[in-house]
Amino acid sequence: MLVLNQKDMLKAVSRSEIVDAVEDTLLLYEEKKFHMPERMHIDYKGNTLLLMPCFTRESMGTKLVSLYPQNAEKDIPVLYGVMVLNDGETGKPLAVMDGSALTALRTGAVGSVSIRYMTSKKVNALGVVGAGGQGFHQTITACTQRDFKLIYVYDQFAEKTDQLKEKLLKKLKDIEVIKAKSVEELLKKSEVVITATTSMKPVLPDDKGLFQGKHIVGIGSYKPDMREFPRALFENIKTMTIDSEHALIESGDLIIPLEKGWIEKDSIITLGKVISGKFPITLESEEATVFKSVGMALFDLVVSELIYKKARKKGIGREVFF
Repeated sequence: MLVLNQKDMLKAVSRSEIVDAVEDTLLLYEEKKFHMPERMHIDYKGNTLLLMPCFTRESMGTKLVSLYPQNAEKDIPVLYGVMVLNDGETGKPLAVMDGSALTALRTGAVGSVSIRYMTSKKVNALGVVGAGGQGFHQTITACTQRDFKLIYVYDQFAEKTDQLKEKLLKKLKDIEVIKAKSVEELLKKSEVVITATTSMKPVLPDDKGLFQGKHIVGIGSYKPDMREFPRALFENIKTMTIDSEHALIESGDLIIPLEKGWIEKDSIITLGKVISGKFPITLESEEATVFKSVGMALFDLVVSELIYKKARKKGIGREVFF
C-alpha cells in the first residue's frame, strides 16, 4: 500500500491534470456509472466525523474527515482528512493519502472546469473573494486555464488578504495581484469572480448592473444556511450550472433562490451537460454565467486514483506492507 503526503501528491500530478480528471468525473456523473452512498455525518461533543464512500467499476474509496472547531483556539487545523483508495475488484487497499490536500486540490479544479467551458479565452481579469486556503487553490488552478494578467483579491479581514496576495505573488509570475478596496471594486474590474467563503449572508453586492457579462463561481456555500450570492445575480441569468443534483438540497445559494422564485428548477443544469454538449453555453452575452459547487465523493475517488497511478509510475510515496 502506498502512503502519500501533500508533497508527494503535488509531485505526482499537475494541477492541469487534476482539472482534466475532474472534467472526466463530471461526465462520469452524467453517465451514472458509479455508486455514491450518502455521506455519513456523525456529531459528537461538538465535533464532527464525515465518511464519504464511493464506488466505480475500477476502484472504491472512502474519505474520512474530522472537524474540530476548538482546534482554532489551539492554532492547529480545524479539518483533518484521510483518503483510503481500494482496488475495485478485490477490495485490496492501494493507497492512503492526505485527505485535506486532496479536498483542496480537487475543489480548486472543479471551479476551473467551469472556467474552461463557460468563459471566453479572452478573459484576463480574475477576482477572488475569500482569502483562505481554498481562495489560494482556486486562484492557482484557474490560472492554468486562462491567461489572467490581473488578479483582484478581497477578504473582510485585511490581514488575510495581504497574506493571500503574498502567497500568490510567490507562485504566479508575470501576473499582477491587487488587493481590492471593496467587493464592488473587485466585481467591477474582474471578468471571472470566485467566491470561497463560509459566509451566512451574500458576500457579493446586490447590484444587478455589476454582474453583466461576468462568470461567477461559488465554492463556499455548502450548507442550507450558508449563502454567497445576492438576489441581483439571479436577475442576470437564465441558466445556472451545478456540479451535482445534491447541490439543490445542500446549498443556501440554491435552496433560498428556489424557495423565493428567483430561479426555476428547470433553469438549473449540471456542468456535465455543458461539457458533453447537451446544453451549449453562449459566451458572448451580457448575461452572467454561474457555476455552483458543493463537492462530492466521486471527485475524491477519481482524483485519488489518478494521483495513485501517477505516483506509482514515478516512484513517489512510501510503500507500507501489512
